[in-house]
Amino acid sequence: MMRLSSSRYILPLLAALLALQPTIIFAFDYGDALDKTLLFFEAQRSGKLPTNQRVKWRGDSGLGDGYAQGVNIVGGYYDGGDHVKFGLPMAFATTMLSWSAVDFKTELVSLNQMGHTLEAIKWGTDYFIKAHPQPNVLWGQVGDGVSDHYCWERAEDMTTPRTAFKLDPEHPGSDLAGETAAALAAACLAFKPYDSAYSDLLLVHAKQLFSFGERFRGFYHDSIPSAKQFYTSSGYSDELLWAATWLYRATNDEYYLKYVVDNCVSLGGTGWAVKEFSWDNKYAGVQILLSKVLLDGAGGAYTSTLQQYQAKADYFTCACMQKNDGYNTPTTPGGLLYLHDWNNLQYPASAAFLVAAYSDYLAKVKGVVQCPQAQLQPQDLLNFAKSQADYILGKNPKSLSYLVGYGENYPVHVHHRGASIAPISLLHSAVGCVEGFETWYKRPEANPNIIYGALVGGPNANDEFTDDRSNYEQTEPTLSATAPLVGLFSKFHTLPPNSAGSYNQQYSPKPSTPYHKPQGNPVEFVHSITNTWTVGKETYYRHKVVMKNVSEKPITDMKLYFENLTGSLWGLNPTKEKNMYQFPEWLKVLESGSECSFVYIQGGAQAKISVQSYH
Repeated sequence: MMRLSSSRYILPLLAALLALQPTIIFAFDYGDALDKTLLFFEAQRSGKLPTNQRVKWRGDSGLGDGYAQGVNIVGGYYDGGDHVKFGLPMAFATTMLSWSAVDFKTELVSLNQMGHTLEAIKWGTDYFIKAHPQPNVLWGQVGDGVSDHYCWERAEDMTTPRTAFKLDPEHPGSDLAGETAAALAAACLAFKPYDSAYSDLLLVHAKQLFSFGERFRGFYHDSIPSAKQFYTSSGYSDELLWAATWLYRATNDEYYLKYVVDNCVSLGGTGWAVKEFSWDNKYAGVQILLSKVLLDGAGGAYTSTLQQYQAKADYFTCACMQKNDGYNTPTTPGGLLYLHDWNNLQYPASAAFLVAAYSDYLAKVKGVVQCPQAQLQPQDLLNFAKSQADYILGKNPKSLSYLVGYGENYPVHVHHRGASIAPISLLHSAVGCVEGFETWYKRPEANPNIIYGALVGGPNANDEFTDDRSNYEQTEPTLSATAPLVGLFSKFHTLPPNSAGSYNQQYSPKPSTPYHKPQGNPVEFVHSITNTWTVGKETYYRHKVVMKNVSEKPITDMKLYFENLTGSLWGLNPTKEKNMYQFPEWLKVLESGSECSFVYIQGGAQAKISVQSYH
């Protein structure tokens, strides 16, 4: 468990030393990243929070959801930085969490994270059970995106309508019903070793929802028009195949395998060759899961059709790894898969998970992927998946972690209502709809609450990123983007050191990095908040900074420049230059390995410190 009160910053080298090109060693702590990722799901919880809730700045919310429509659908997850409970991405996120618990069970157990993973899954599946009160009824959304976006307020203070929307035979939604069925079937597998009764209950709902979606065909956004502006479905054929595939894996019932074979052409399973795997497009997931059936030797009479599915799985893999004779998934100059301008990181995260899972399936039978330009071994697939995970954690041209709270340099102006407004424990009065925009959304300071484990939208096609709350395409996190990271991080944490090498050879990181200590990097700063108090409406923080000489030589005459420092500072001497400080008079030399500390007090986020000169 990490300390929520501290964050860590290691300063980059002086510009004058950049030419030295020190060696950079990227050694990411995937276990820490995993722990933080699971915290994100706690921060997104709607409903009555449990006593073991670890994200303390969150409180109970949405306690009347569904009551106006005569149904109790309290619970579930808010989708991103807003407070709408969108069924389709929530169900996809639950499927991915469950897939992680099934395929990476050993890894999660060894990390002592299976409990938190199952809790994250159950918060979603309990909600889906409530939302499915009858075989052919599914409540698919709570809240309206348009009215919700008019307000900037904490979930605990919500004043926007909490209208609930449902699917039924007259208002079908095969895509949403299919994805929810897949989520429940995958969760059935995840819970089977731990709670067989709950697992059986999930399977009952999964079967009913699949039948509902198959029998009453239609797009869910036609039945829930308010979803169309935010999560328009491109089709429901893939979700029906996806649900049937997961039901086959959960039950081993040939009926579901026969379904994906008989409908392989009409529903596009063997026809669609894709480069994307996401909340909207499940074809690659279907194709790789059915490849596992084939690789496991369970194809039987369906082998020839399953081979067609695997051919499309290989297409997806080759495209991601740039070995598909030009028909490749686009990438940024830094090697990140890049498919869409809005919230792009969800696509490399999902693709990396999928390729890592496929690597495991192939490795068990010593299989390979034959691409137009190369024959890929399972290790090659794993290396690619690791390259995407490492980019997310900081091995990128910006040397920036896109997982909030991980590492020493990450987005602090996350587009998230709850994270951007002081919690009720500090700011006891409610924050109004317009007041939230004026007082909190527009403030230049960092968010008062760190939303640990949130995967933000990420950089643009040129690896550029602007950490701005209004830049929601890049700074808003979502459930569907973050969920695949659970399996991905657990996989890489338990691998032996250096077992997965570098995939992207064309990109060499900049010699200065805020994460890892290059040769000659002079100092390391550790920031922490040691006290906080409120005067009127303003909250003040006591920031303590420990400065350590991490070089092999003594340091003298160091000058530090402070940005965004608004309060008083003790422990350093001011210079004649504005915002410039130096060692106190008593400290002439900071020996190698030695530390000194200083404190400052101000409202809001910590100051940014940069080294200007030293000897």
